[in-house]
Amino acid sequence: MTNILISGASIAGTATAYWLRRHGFTPTVVERAPALREGGYKVDIRGVALDVIERMGLLDAVRARSTDMRIATHYDGKGRRIAEMDADLFGGRAGTDAEIMRGDLNELLYDLTRDDVEYIFDDSITGISEDGTVTFERSAPRRFDLVVGADGVHSNTRRLAFGEESAFVRDLGYYISICTVPNRLGLDREEAVHAAPGRTANVYSTRQDTNAKALFMWSSQPLAYDHRDLAQQKELLAQAMAGVEWEVPELLEAVRGSSDFYFDSVSQIHMDRWSKGRVVLVGDAAYCASPASGQGTSLALVGAYVLAGELASGGGADGYERELRAFVDANQKLGPANVKGMVLPSRAAIWFQTRMIRLLPHLPGRDKMIDRVAGPMARAATAITLKAYME
Repeated sequence: MTNILISGASIAGTATAYWLRRHGFTPTVVERAPALREGGYKVDIRGVALDVIERMGLLDAVRARSTDMRIATHYDGKGRRIAEMDADLFGGRAGTDAEIMRGDLNELLYDLTRDDVEYIFDDSITGISEDGTVTFERSAPRRFDLVVGADGVHSNTRRLAFGEESAFVRDLGYYISICTVPNRLGLDREEAVHAAPGRTANVYSTRQDTNAKALFMWSSQPLAYDHRDLAQQKELLAQAMAGVEWEVPELLEAVRGSSDFYFDSVSQIHMDRWSKGRVVLVGDAAYCASPASGQGTSLALVGAYVLAGELASGGGADGYERELRAFVDANQKLGPANVKGMVLPSRAAIWFQTRMIRLLPHLPGRDKMIDRVAGPMARAATAITLKAYME
């Protein structure tokens, strides 16, 4: 096994390309977008994923591009500050955990691989035969020993090899939307949050960013919409957030002109197997834990490391699953629990949460309460012992 095709130039795809090349494979990456995707939201790197980053020689670069978030402030409908908390606690970070913009991390990974990995942009896989012949929308057919699907929760590779997405998606009952907006609040490394029953709006601006990101989450039954119709999705967001006070009306107006709009259900991917024939999946395509887990990026980084290591050491796809399955299970459990604290069902629940945030610095059991917030994530983030595949 030498020539390996990776579908997707996101975090999982670029990280897999790096480790495959380190182990002597010849990876090729195909990406539907016309260029590397920039921007995106901030992501966390925790636990053993930091070890992976360090083994790639990127830890200092990641630290240098830290979001440097300072504080999270909760506002009521009239714009009054009602509670504040440390940004790391708000994000469930502890110790040496790092936070970086997704586009910055992807750029670092791409720069590590661009000189010795072939990237094919503006193209997509249309078919995978039993002998490894892959057909594309634009390029001529080519034969590969293995195809790695690293193309996200709506993976085209997974659909071709395993069947329709509906068989593997577990909807958690919420939706999420995020895009760039003007920083009209003048935020400086601050999260500004407003909660209404069943709906949450969060605006933040990171270090060295003159704009802001507006993030919306809300509870909802499954919505029927076209995944490529952004105008329709923006209208669904406007309907979901209608009547919410604070800065939400102005934010929704800014959303209409955004060029990096993201909209999706808060869902997970659950599969009995991550490999079939000449196809293996990594990252969100195989085991999306949902944005609510806070562990999607770490799962992608660790999954890429383990997959490449097992292929190189002879464990193959079976070894990859054996090594990673318990780690994935532990991290997927975070999503359903976390989202309930991100979108609260009632005004009473909102009042109680903000009251506890205000009281937290003064409570005698402060450390135990903090562990209830950050502890489960920290334990899940270290729920695997990484093999030293390169030794």
